[in-house]
Amino acid sequence: MRIDKYLKNARVIKRRTIAKEACEQGRVLVNGKTAKPGTEVDTGDEIEIIFGTKPMKIKVEQVLEHVMKDDYKEMYTIIND
Repeated sequence: MRIDKYLKNARVIKRRTIAKEACEQGRVLVNGKTAKPGTEVDTGDEIEIIFGTKPMKIKVEQVLEHVMKDDYKEMYTIIND
């Protein structure tokens, strides 16, 4: 699944266009590499999103195409450094 769509489905970022813009600005890393909006993510990947001064690091647990309201919590875990 594309990183911009994953971030939207997992409710990390509210809208796909905002997720796409974050990728284009170089604020999203997948496994330590800068991600383009079309970068594919899979189970086990680590995603780092830079919001302001504090980065958020998550690990992909599931990749779901259609997500119900409460199921998004199972899609990733937050990694603390």
